[in-house]
This record gives sequence, C-alpha cells and structure tokens, in this order.
Amino acid sequence: MGGLGAALADLVLPRTCAGCGVPGSALCRRCTAALGSPREATPRRPPRAMPPTVAAGAYAGPVRPAVAAFKEHGRAELAGPLGAALALAVGVHAVLLPGRPVLLVPVPPSRAALRARGRDCVRELATAAVADLRAAGVDAGCARLLTRAGRVRDSAGLSVAQRRANLAGTFAVRPGALPAGALLVVVDDVVTSGATLTEAAAVVRATRRADDAPVLAAVVAATPRPGTPAAPPGRFPAGLARAPTRRLDRLSGPRDSD
Repeated sequence: MGGLGAALADLVLPRTCAGCGVPGSALCRRCTAALGSPREATPRRPPRAMPPTVAAGAYAGPVRPAVAAFKEHGRAELAGPLGAALALAVGVHAVLLPGRPVLLVPVPPSRAALRARGRDCVRELATAAVADLRAAGVDAGCARLLTRAGRVRDSAGLSVAQRRANLAGTFAVRPGALPAGALLVVVDDVVTSGATLTEAAAVVRATRRADDAPVLAAVVAATPRPGTPAAPPGRFPAGLARAPTRRLDRLSGPRDSD
C-alpha cells in the first residue's frame, strides 16, 4: 500500500530533484554526489573549543536548495539521502576512533522553528543516519541528550562572537546518566560559524569524565571556505562508500583543554 500511495502521489505531484529540479528521484545521482566528499568543517573564524567537525559536503550548489526543501518546504522524503550524508560524516569519526559505540546527539530546534516547521528536522536526519550506520555494521544509536534551556534571537547578521554570546546558556543536558565510553557526536544539518555546535558540545562535554572519549560533531554540509579541500577517498566501514585515508589530527580530540 505504501508503494501504491507513493506511485499515485507521483502521478499527481511528480517528483523533482530538490537540488537541480530535474524530474525523477528526491535527490538525483549528480546532486547526491555533492554530499559524497567528507571534509573537516573549517569556519573562517572558528570559535574557541569548537569540536572537531566533519561535513559530508559543502553547503553550496545543489546542496543548499536541497537542505532548504527538507527544512522549510516539507519535503520529508529528503531525510533519506540527507541522513545518508550525515551517516557518511559520522562514519569518519567511527573510522578514526574505532571500538566504541557511537551515539548521535541531535541539536534540538528552537521553539519558534518547531512551531514553524511542525517537526524536528535534525532528529529526523539523525534517525535516518543511525539506520544507515547500523546497516554498515557500526554500533550506532541516537541520544536526545540536549534540550533548549533558553531563548535566542535570530542570528542573521551577527558576528561569530555575537552568535556565541547569543547562544550562551541555550542548551542543557536532560536528566539521566550519560553512557560511559560511548563516542558522542553532536549532529546538525549545516554549520556556518560553528557557534551552535560549540555551545552544544560544551554542555555535553561538561558532563563527561576526563578519560571519556572526546565530544565530536558532524553535519550534512558546511558553508565552504576557500582553499578547504575535500578529503581523499579511502576505506569506510563495510557498506559505507567512502572515507578519508589521511588521518585528521584534530579529529582525535578536543582542540582546547577547557
């Protein structure tokens, strides 16, 4: 029945690629390829203690309208391909720090965003990413550890320092013990300045023991910075298509000791 319903929906509202608009799948093969080159996300002026962050691709070209279609225009079917991209980014951490269960920690939406969209988009992406990671043999799960603890104003037009100040005190950890030994990866859809990931990771990191695994981050896409190359192809866990072979030193632990 589900397949029949999708076919009937296609007759009434034919699918088009959210990236380039050509008829066919939700995200065509060419646009999907734009999310197949994981790289370290490097904002122009990264906040101090920004967690080591991997992005599946650049927030440019067809990726930008695809993410917007998923978040702002109700194209929930894009959770599949965008979630697979997030799994690719998380998979880099799983390769570089093997032997630990991986827990994805979605950045929670603001109340305004939840009211406007009617759904938690990042959580949807994290759920889809966990399914792909498990299918690839990675011991992965999704942990709703973070909650919004305060209100923030729109960050458009704010500097990095202003964004960080605006987000201070925004997140809190839900009651309950955090799993010891797990690799915690804070996940979001897009990183621009790094302020949101830094604040979220700092709150999680404050609850960890000194000998626990570092708190890392992964996103679907990162705002491109000139001169930042994509990571070269290599080995991923079985079932994942690509991974960097160059060991990224900053992916092995926090950049600062705070």
